[in-house]
Amino acid sequence: MFGIDVTEPLQFDFFRNAILAATMVGALTGLVGVFVVLRRMSYIGHGMSHSVFGGAVVGYVAGFNFYVAAGLWGFLSALLINQTTRRRQIGADAAIGIVTTASFALGVALISRASSITRNFDAALFGNLLGVSRTDLWVIAGVLVFTIAVVFFFYKQLLFLTFDVDVAPIYGVPAGWIDSLFALVLAATIIASIRIMGVTLIAASLVIPPVIARLLTDRFAVMLVLSTVLGALVAFVGMFVSYHADIASGASIVLLSAALFVLAIAGVTVRNWLRFGHPVLATRELTSAESKALFD
Repeated sequence: MFGIDVTEPLQFDFFRNAILAATMVGALTGLVGVFVVLRRMSYIGHGMSHSVFGGAVVGYVAGFNFYVAAGLWGFLSALLINQTTRRRQIGADAAIGIVTTASFALGVALISRASSITRNFDAALFGNLLGVSRTDLWVIAGVLVFTIAVVFFFYKQLLFLTFDVDVAPIYGVPAGWIDSLFALVLAATIIASIRIMGVTLIAASLVIPPVIARLLTDRFAVMLVLSTVLGALVAFVGMFVSYHADIASGASIVLLSAALFVLAIAGVTVRNWLRFGHPVLATRELTSAESKALFD
């Protein structure tokens, strides 16, 4: 009708790799992002990506593999953040800011000493979906399967720590061990996504789909599935929008997510207006009965 062949980009091998990578990353960040958002650590996506960038630079200078260096650095950063936030005097946002900005600054300092390596980190900074390799696809797929397995086998423990971290040990939940496992999952998610979305856009991928899902449901299990599906779907559609509109793929995905967020806000506002007789712009606090329903 409009003279646009939607399937045209699928004839290119690089685009098929890119759309597969984007869809898996969207699902992955949507799933992990639920725990990040509900634990009120939304800033951690932005911060951890900066931290991983620093680790990647250190690894490059030392001659290590990107995924090995960035993975180890990201995991240690996540552990350090978790340990710091356990101290009552320091909030999670402050701990994230200290650890991640110091790591990013180290990476910048190393690059400034050897400016010739800057071009090697363009993809890490801004993403490079159209340069996805088979290795990248296998890494993303492996992290996605690992994350799904962790959520499936440790669902109750993760749920407990998400909503009642102080009481969890009383009921036999090994908080420290589960926190370390979540730190590993989060670090792996950032590492798998950073070359696809870039440092500047990972936070949006971790936060927007879970927030949309939270606007649409109060049930935790439904929120997990909805956020994962939303993340994957937005990434899939965003790639086609990127191709036909000739704009950066990562930016296209994030802008599409933001547009859905606006629609969700508008829909919830209208729904609440019709139900309560006045607009409600944000989700309300859960009642005790609804909080209990989250665990069902």
